[in-house]
Amino acid sequence: MSRLISLILIAALAYGGLYLYYGQVVRQAIDQQLEARGLSAVEVRRVEYEPLAPLSTRATIAAEISYRGADATVTVRLDGHPIFSDEVRMELDGLQALRLRWGVGEQ
Repeated sequence: MSRLISLILIAALAYGGLYLYYGQVVRQAIDQQLEARGLSAVEVRRVEYEPLAPLSTRATIAAEISYRGADATVTVRLDGHPIFSDEVRMELDGLQALRLRWGVGEQ
């Protein structure tokens, strides 16, 4: 019984690490795509994806991006695995939300 619990714990830790690393790799890939298109001033603030996204070769990612006084959430589709594949295709799927900040002062 203790071996089973140990095995489950090790698998959970390994998957947790893969899940976090997947998010970092996806964020870097989005940053690279933005810089390649001359949009280096656009900042990727947060990346959200499904819990099983690191296990598949197709995923839908919600990326929150920011540029000066505007925040937007865009949907990006990934074909290929950003960690294990040599070739990954990214497509902008759509704009989910656009928020404009109005006010005095800079952030």
